[in-house]
Amino acid sequence: MVSMDDAVLARMEKGGKRYEILVDPEMVDDFKNDPDSVNIDDFLVMDEVFHDARGGERPTEDAIQNTFNTQDILEITKIILEKGSIQLTTNQRKSMVERMRQKIIHHIHSQAVDPKTKSPHPVTRIELALDESRYSVDPFKKLDLQIKDAVDKLKLLIPLSFETVRLAFKIPGTGYGTSQRILRQYQVKEGWLEDGSWACVIDCPAGMKGEIIGMIMKVSSQTEVKEI
Repeated sequence: MVSMDDAVLARMEKGGKRYEILVDPEMVDDFKNDPDSVNIDDFLVMDEVFHDARGGERPTEDAIQNTFNTQDILEITKIILEKGSIQLTTNQRKSMVERMRQKIIHHIHSQAVDPKTKSPHPVTRIELALDESRYSVDPFKKLDLQIKDAVDKLKLLIPLSFETVRLAFKIPGTGYGTSQRILRQYQVKEGWLEDGSWACVIDCPAGMKGEIIGMIMKVSSQTEVKEI
């Protein structure tokens, strides 16, 4: 459940009255696209409708029934999100836009490479290119859709390639537990060798190659790794 401090107002007006709910801003787009995919208890601060959420003023049950033709909070939420609007303070919008912007930048930095050098672009270069492209970050639009839109604009300014590399690791058995937790999401195959070492082959984004190798080498400096 989202906290009161992090929530935003969703508001609808009807019959000269405001009807407000407090919602998680990061789940608004998911709820609008598919309400059934979102746990309503996680989405709402509380299962209540207000005339003035900040002041605690609540409508009567009759007013809710006459306005929404239901008392069901899920159905009421759907109506408010469909017919109403999200109310953000200037600081809330600025903070949400910056958080989303950083997510976009981090994804591109970790997943993409410069096709000439096969290395990730520095974060600063991506930030500057994003600013130059005048890409407008939407605090509510899904991250994956914004990444696609941002990449389309960035490719006009900097070379970007989303490639996968295959790495083979030979890790001392003592480093198995931690290493397996790091590598399992990329793992293609794995097995134990006669000398007690653990071998693992992974496919990972080219931009994350250095970071992943660095994490595994911290677990065991005797790790052997090669690109295949």
